[in-house]
Amino acid sequence: MTCCEGWTSCNGFSLLILVVLGVVINCIPLGISLVEGDSASQNPISCYEWWFPGIIGAGLMVIPATTMSLAARKRACCNNKSGMFLSSLLSVITIVGAVYCMLVSLQALMEGPLICNTQANSTVSCQFSLRNLSNFDPESFNLLWFFNDTCVSPTGLKTTTINDLGNNWRPPNSGSEEDRHRIFHFSVFLSLLLVGILELLFGLSQILIGFLGCLCGVSRRRNQVV
Repeated sequence: MTCCEGWTSCNGFSLLILVVLGVVINCIPLGISLVEGDSASQNPISCYEWWFPGIIGAGLMVIPATTMSLAARKRACCNNKSGMFLSSLLSVITIVGAVYCMLVSLQALMEGPLICNTQANSTVSCQFSLRNLSNFDPESFNLLWFFNDTCVSPTGLKTTTINDLGNNWRPPNSGSEEDRHRIFHFSVFLSLLLVGILELLFGLSQILIGFLGCLCGVSRRRNQVV
């Protein structure tokens, strides 16, 4: 097995683990939403899990490249230059899915759980549209809803500024229902964000190694493989 095939096989196993993690993490809040509420709009945690960032973005869209990469271990599909090139093309789908997972997770982290938002917030109605992702503003990204003593003010509006963070810094604990919702929301979407970042890196590396396999060639000793 050449270096290109070995790296492709390693990418395949790594992506397989990330696919399982992404699907499981996404299914946890979905299960809680179905158990604790009659509808998604009644869930006090979030509704971004219904965009399926871990199931579709970090899951289904990564499976083609994962399957192709795992085939390199048996010197099957990736035992030729066209196979390595195909693995690079399929990795583009992986990158798109990973970026989708990252964008949804960033949007969820920016908004915070539904318990921290007013009824005027678009996330409360759980109306899912990719148009919302285009409104993401990196400059407005902060985690004040997580680090403040509470994310709900008496008026229902978030009036705390980032300058107050140093004075009111206190990570939430599990002492109240609100804090449990904030910890859960933060943990789920931060995990999905990390899964998306890792899948993006593995996808980019497979594109690079796939083109190197096209240029340098792969193992030709097929007859020695049992």
